[in-house]
Amino acid sequence: MSNIARAFDHGKAFIAFITGGDPDIETTRKCILEMVRAGADLIEIGIPFSDPIAEGPVIQEADLRALTGGATTDDVLGVAADLRAETDVPMVFMTYLNVVFKYGYEKFFSKCREIGMDGVIIPDLPYEEKREASEVASKYGVDVISLIAPTSEERIKTIAADAEGFIYVVSSLGVTGVRSEIKTDLESILREIRKVSDLPAAVGFGISTPEQAAKIASYSDGVIVGSAIVKIVAKYGKDAPSHVYDYVKSMKDAIRGL
Repeated sequence: MSNIARAFDHGKAFIAFITGGDPDIETTRKCILEMVRAGADLIEIGIPFSDPIAEGPVIQEADLRALTGGATTDDVLGVAADLRAETDVPMVFMTYLNVVFKYGYEKFFSKCREIGMDGVIIPDLPYEEKREASEVASKYGVDVISLIAPTSEERIKTIAADAEGFIYVVSSLGVTGVRSEIKTDLESILREIRKVSDLPAAVGFGISTPEQAAKIASYSDGVIVGSAIVKIVAKYGKDAPSHVYDYVKSMKDAIRGL
């Protein structure tokens, strides 16, 4: 069983995203430890990239701040290694195919195993080309997480049947970012997924309030929050960790016991 399954073995999972290196690596480390302390069940660490096509302005700007500050892929790998010495919470990287390709598939995924990373999310990796990365990743015990967007029933089933770790359900078409309302028929998507896969399915893109989290967690296996956390980091900078703790705790408390 994938270590990622541990995030879902005690109720609805809260999955928290943060951009590595924004505003600096040490603040990233502190924020992640505060997320874990607040109850986050799985951590997504973004490796900054200059052209993050799935991201809205909030995370685009975070990537730019991190890169301008000098953050590198090796820096983010390093903070993940440091964190693994302090927590056993499941962790995955979120980045783009060019980052992994340029680093080298073998080198990247062997490094993931070495530092104890459980998976990777690559939003611009099409399902049809997934094998390019997943065949190497599987040698090192790293799950390549599949994303499922609102699309045809058959495509949903095809992607879900081949998924590993957990299934990332995209709440709506478009890029990441806070949304006041989510109108996608997520329950129908989740029903189609569950016809072909027993993997947990968590919903992300646009979730920012405890009320939204509770509603979506009532019919999914977990919720994923990124932009709302990154906005806190943007606002408070090096003073962000305590504020991140308060926010993550409020979100986890909203889905606890569902």
